[in-house]
Amino acid sequence: MKAVVGVDIGGTTTQVALCAQDLTVVDRLEVRTPASAGGAAMVGAALDAVRLLLGRTGARLLGVGVGAAGVVDARAGRVLVASDSFRGWAGFAVTAAFEEALGVPAFLDNDVNAFLRGEATAGAVAGEPHVLGMTLGTGVGGALWLDGALYDGPHGAAGEIGHVPGFGELPCTCGGRGHLETLASGRAIAARYGERTGREVSAREVAESSDPVALGVYEDAGAAVARALLVTAGLLDVTTVVIGGGVSRSWQLLAPAVRRALTAEPPVSGHPVRVLPALLGGDAVAVGAAARVRAELGT
Repeated sequence: MKAVVGVDIGGTTTQVALCAQDLTVVDRLEVRTPASAGGAAMVGAALDAVRLLLGRTGARLLGVGVGAAGVVDARAGRVLVASDSFRGWAGFAVTAAFEEALGVPAFLDNDVNAFLRGEATAGAVAGEPHVLGMTLGTGVGGALWLDGALYDGPHGAAGEIGHVPGFGELPCTCGGRGHLETLASGRAIAARYGERTGREVSAREVAESSDPVALGVYEDAGAAVARALLVTAGLLDVTTVVIGGGVSRSWQLLAPAVRRALTAEPPVSGHPVRVLPALLGGDAVAVGAAARVRAELGT
């Protein structure tokens, strides 16, 4: 069997999916990401998983796609900017390391771009020509699918709605202020709840509590998400949105505020914003990375 592999290198775990040429996941592995050990160690952990998958399936590898957190140069296959949770990752030549080890072509995308490519190729928005992808996790990520292709912009940062100002004055982890991430990320939801109650809990625990304070925090987050969607609809005329990430699993708490805001102030085009939950779950980034291989190789 000919196969492509998608790799999702996250701060805690690395997901590796071996896919048939139609992007069906044949086998998968999750391994710990040695984020504090440097780029070579992180790629090494992923390579071990790739080799194990190839060994137990007997597949012939055509290429590898990688989705990585941070700002990446997709053309050069190198990480440009990474958070401080990764050591020796910024500047690391990711695709060169995979190509040297496996002898097949390798391609790199930002993880949110890969998420959207996966959902637009084989997930919730397959066949849609224009989509905003948003991930609500520890942070808030964004990506754009325009005219049936990923648009990453001249600097690799197109669609990063999570770091657009205009959402208050709270400090953001990136060093800016008033970004969407300060209200709608998992980290922010936990922090806002903690400020109001004095309790240190996770965003999941905030959602599970469903007390009035929790509902208020999620109300603020949902209103902020809706405002971001309306900005995108007004600027780019993109009215289809796919949302994934851990916080999106509490969509029932976000949805009422999102719907109210979208109803109160619809896009100037008159076309309502359509919000869809991600379909591929934890496979989205890896499947999107594999889809990049398929597109590049024309398989």
